[in-house]
Amino acid sequence: MKPYTYLIINVACIAIPFFASFYKKYPFYKEWKHFLLANFIVSSIFILWDIYFTKLQVWGFNSEYLLGINIFNLPVEEILFFICIPYACVFTYFVFKKYLSTNIFSKKNYSLLINVLILLTVISSLLFFKKMYTFYTSIFLLLTLLFVKFKRINISVIIISYLAIIPFFFISNGILTGSIIDNPIVWYDDSQNLSFRLFTIPIEDAFYGFLLITLNCILFDYLKHKSLKKNM
Repeated sequence: MKPYTYLIINVACIAIPFFASFYKKYPFYKEWKHFLLANFIVSSIFILWDIYFTKLQVWGFNSEYLLGINIFNLPVEEILFFICIPYACVFTYFVFKKYLSTNIFSKKNYSLLINVLILLTVISSLLFFKKMYTFYTSIFLLLTLLFVKFKRINISVIIISYLAIIPFFFISNGILTGSIIDNPIVWYDDSQNLSFRLFTIPIEDAFYGFLLITLNCILFDYLKHKSLKKNM
């Protein structure tokens, strides 16, 4: 079973959202064309980033827990990660949008939250520019937040959706980083991050995950809106 560990984690993350997508109340399967295109674009960027960082050994993978099938220099399970995790999260976002208003936060509090996040990413980029994982995650998240701010995109529901999946993030990412198994499936060069961990999870992973999900959700909404406008 050991070589199937990473694959099982991916399947476990997507299984319930996938089957729930056919529930009449939340027919996410009807949105697959928008999700798949959005996911392809976003995942392509993250996979290129992944290939580059793996080559530089900023992080890497433990072959004990892998099938041994590689695409470029990445395990096939890592490629699947960029489909399975966003699918689960965009599905969650899709469901939450049916019940939550974009005005979850007051205009003042929302603006304050975005400004604080921007400030944190600026500080992190300036202070830790020599640590590749910290720096690049901060820079890409900063650019995304600036885009959100100046395009006046309300990401309140995305934030709430991400907070809702945090417990599952700790479980799946915890296993990947070695919380309940002998060795980590994904290892990190701690000289390239802050060496501050949430249990076994590098703190940067929380922001990396938020960036991945936010970009998938924003592009999903854009493509869906564009399609609806075209059909009007």
